[in-house]
Amino acid sequence: MSLPLPEGPFRFIALDVETAASDSASICQIGLACVRADATIETWVSFVDPCCAFSRFNTALHGIGPAQVRGAPAFAQLAARLEPLLGAHLLIQHSGFDKRAIAGAYAALGRLPPQWRWGDSVRIARRAWPEFTGNGGHGLAHLKTQLNLRFTHHDAGEDARAAAEVVLQAEGRTGLALEALLGKG
Repeated sequence: MSLPLPEGPFRFIALDVETAASDSASICQIGLACVRADATIETWVSFVDPCCAFSRFNTALHGIGPAQVRGAPAFAQLAARLEPLLGAHLLIQHSGFDKRAIAGAYAALGRLPPQWRWGDSVRIARRAWPEFTGNGGHGLAHLKTQLNLRFTHHDAGEDARAAAEVVLQAEGRTGLALEALLGKG
């Protein structure tokens, strides 16, 4: 079984997933970066048994294969544990992939995805650093160098933490609260 989940309350939780194959439902790792009111970040990560074959491309990208997920819980098991925590907080993803993957994983279970509140750190980065548009963009790889982020790309826990740090730096740079950066305040 994976580590105990962090206990809130949190200002927001950044969520990232890695997938075993081109099917976005094939989640093989999930990471959370839980941001407290004082901007400290507690990271949680778990391998997930995707219950499908791994593609060579995906394994080469993130280094996760059958050996790493052996004995890991399936998404259905993790979802039951995560739903109370994730349903109580604003979730931040970096692009739309993670929300699509979660929706796909629920669809594979024959369920509709929960109606969680989602925000996008790419959108936040565009507001905070408009000068990156057409000049490297707002992907995590470019933001890593421009914002001096230290993380290992394509690890769900590290990518979630990086997305959380993008939000925190954007708040500092703009002086805007998270809801305003999301265009909701």
